[in-house]
Amino acid sequence: MTVADLNPKFTWAEGDEAPLGTNPPEVQAKVPHPMRDSRFVPKERYYSREFFELEKKYLWPHTWLMAAREEEIPNPGDYVEYEIAGTSILIVRQRDRTVKALHNVCRHRATELAKGQGRLPGGQLVCPFHGWRWNLDGSSSFVFGEKAFEPACLNQDDLALRECLVELWAGMVWINMDLGARPLSDHLDPVQKLLDGVGVGNMRVKWWKQVVLNANWKMAQEAFFEGYHVTQTHPQLLMGGDEEYGELKAAQVAYTTFKNGHARFQSASKGDAEYEPVFDSEEFIEAGRLLVTGQDAMTLENDLRIFEGLRNKIPQDDPKFTQAAIAALYEYAEGAGIPMAPMGPAMQLWGGDIYMFPNYLMLPMYGNCLAYRSRPYKDDPEWCIFDVWSLTTYPVGQEPERAELTGVFDKDDTENWGLIPRQDFSNIERQQRGLHSPGFTELRLSSQYELSISNMHEELDRQIASRAE
Repeated sequence: MTVADLNPKFTWAEGDEAPLGTNPPEVQAKVPHPMRDSRFVPKERYYSREFFELEKKYLWPHTWLMAAREEEIPNPGDYVEYEIAGTSILIVRQRDRTVKALHNVCRHRATELAKGQGRLPGGQLVCPFHGWRWNLDGSSSFVFGEKAFEPACLNQDDLALRECLVELWAGMVWINMDLGARPLSDHLDPVQKLLDGVGVGNMRVKWWKQVVLNANWKMAQEAFFEGYHVTQTHPQLLMGGDEEYGELKAAQVAYTTFKNGHARFQSASKGDAEYEPVFDSEEFIEAGRLLVTGQDAMTLENDLRIFEGLRNKIPQDDPKFTQAAIAALYEYAEGAGIPMAPMGPAMQLWGGDIYMFPNYLMLPMYGNCLAYRSRPYKDDPEWCIFDVWSLTTYPVGQEPERAELTGVFDKDDTENWGLIPRQDFSNIERQQRGLHSPGFTELRLSSQYELSISNMHEELDRQIASRAE
């Protein structure tokens, strides 16, 4: 069987889900270094100060952002800070268990009110400079020495902390600083329903870490838009296979771009034998072991134990071992009270990727998920902070009470990053450095594996152009 036999075409969504494609000249004219051809990305988009400032002005304040996990703020009075491109937002759990997102700035003289994560004593936000206070909902509760101020300075509506839009979905807190923005469901259409199908709403944080990378936020996340890099970057995942085998494996992945800048890749299986991945028991178990040891996400130790328990029950060369392993996993989950998503076509996304514009990705597998978020770091277009979560589905009633950031770790830290993320991080900074070579002018993209990158850039141009003067 040749690569041509297996290659699924790059699949474009249809109808209302279809991407808009290349922008018209009137959009391109409003953006520096615009996307003019879906196969090429101008290199300046990753380091230009002018482009970076337009993102700060026209992207981040006007789009929906995954700001926090709900389990970061489990109880009333809990808060966590979310920072994006120099703007600090406090995500605060209210007494009625709803969530508000408040701009983290005192209405008196601009002092930041809280940092990091914690609980607000007495249910009050207190300015550390002069002691002005606010209730959990952002309403003013106390002005120190208020008789010293003219009435015009003490209007209660003016004193209230400014809010963002907030919506909760799948255990996540999403915010939008633009109070006139469309609903979250419109923004996430159509990928929200794809992730609902694999049960991401049942998942909770196993661990959460960060790394600071010397690369533009877009460069960092684009490394995870495709599986084309696996052969060279993660050769251990081929389990001894050569480049020809790697190309065959890459060809068994289908890519789809959507409107709103979103994208996915997933198994190209269509129910036909030629598309079905076939593993014997040892290959299947070893593939799981590589994910457990390489990143502690997607496949976890308990999943591996369940699979290993079938080793002597099913012949090694039985082509139905994979089906039996998944059935055993679901049988265990039912007995343990773990709410797995129903089996069905959505399972094609296992081991794949959903990208949600502008800066969040989820890679579900079984009842687990790896999640990534990329953001600018310290007002520098060539640095980003990259969040990594390992999510899993716990038995009902046994979910961890609170999720906390483990820490910010160097990209080469072998104690805190497995082999797989270290391999990915190593390429990202080398890409950023290479952009500055006089021998390089633009990224050139595969129309099979990499058009999700251009789809993201084209949506970014539309976002900027729609608000630029």
